Amino acid sequence: MKVALGSDHAGFAGKEAAKRVLERLGVAYEDFGTQTDTESVDYPDYARAVGEAVAKQDAQCGLLFCGTGIGIGIAANKIPGIRAAVVHDVETARLAREHNDANVMAMGVRNANPDMLPEVIETFLKTAFAGGRHARRIEKIAALEASTQH
Repeated sequence: MKVALGSDHAGFAGKEAAKRVLERLGVAYEDFGTQTDTESVDYPDYARAVGEAVAKQDAQCGLLFCGTGIGIGIAANKIPGIRAAVVHDVETARLAREHNDANVMAMGVRNANPDMLPEVIETFLKTAFAGGRHARRIEKIAALEASTQH
């Protein structure tokens, strides 16, 4: 497994913490930046880089971090094939994978408990898509995406 990582300046600490978790788990990753929390940067740039890596299957999933997780998640969802979910805790990480087959996790650093980050990341990475009734819904999302492509 390979994970694509990205953040803006507000999410930098979350991205760096994620790297430590991935290293501990022995999971390969590529860091698409940013490389600082002192210079203001635009989160869509990092959402695009991570989203494109996942969409091209250069990475199996992505982890994105910004202040709230909202903006970077919205931006990632503009990449065809990306199902980015904003997660807040272990339960939303599990459900994002199990029910929504999310391939990108977006998380806010400002509103998250840093102590739970390792468990949230592990849950997102280790939870399998449940399929079944959920597969039909994912197919409908893919059809909606295909029907709106220009």
